[in-house]
Amino acid sequence: MQIDVISDTVCPWCFIGKRRLMRAMAMRPNIIFDVKWRPYRLDPTVPKGGMDRQAYMRAKFGTDPMKILEMHKLIAQEGEKDGIAFDFAAIARRPDTMDSHRLIRWAEATGVQDEVVERLFIAYFENGEDIGDIRILADIADLCGMDGVEVAEMLDTDTDTALVEREDQVAHEMGVTGVPAMIFGGKLAVSGAREPDVLVSVIDRVTEMAAHPAGENPEA
Repeated sequence: MQIDVISDTVCPWCFIGKRRLMRAMAMRPNIIFDVKWRPYRLDPTVPKGGMDRQAYMRAKFGTDPMKILEMHKLIAQEGEKDGIAFDFAAIARRPDTMDSHRLIRWAEATGVQDEVVERLFIAYFENGEDIGDIRILADIADLCGMDGVEVAEMLDTDTDTALVEREDQVAHEMGVTGVPAMIFGGKLAVSGAREPDVLVSVIDRVTEMAAHPAGENPEA
């Protein structure tokens, strides 16, 4: 079953959603899953070099620091249930996510897309690393078995930038307004970081739909 996950690499709920999806898939070991990660840019206005994250958060959510702290606390509590140690205080930069999405795109051809996505989330949310930095991205590529030098060279060009922009545009045209958004077997879509039991019920429904296409009588 193919699962298309539309997400952004600076979206904490996407990290939580990924872990929950992994748990849901583990509950259906008899199914072969093919997870494809699709780009979504929550804020394409962020400059190429990124910007100070505290300034970005104040501009986006207001100047009340307690509001931001409470939001981070809620996310951290949810993440802890899935083994995620969010460290928002360690994040200094709010990066432009274009380059991270290009890396994810290239990782698919190498068969390590899921691992790259996982390491990007860990680097940003747990280690506070700047995933807009080519050196960080090249290191992640290396750790996942890709050629980090080649990746760095490609990131220094505009290779596949237009393709990522187009995929992002398509997601918006489809009506995706928040991420993560997951499309199961090209049949059913789920929005948000839903609990594993909810995702399993969707997987089961799509499996049933595939076994008994519309108009087919399973009793015949």
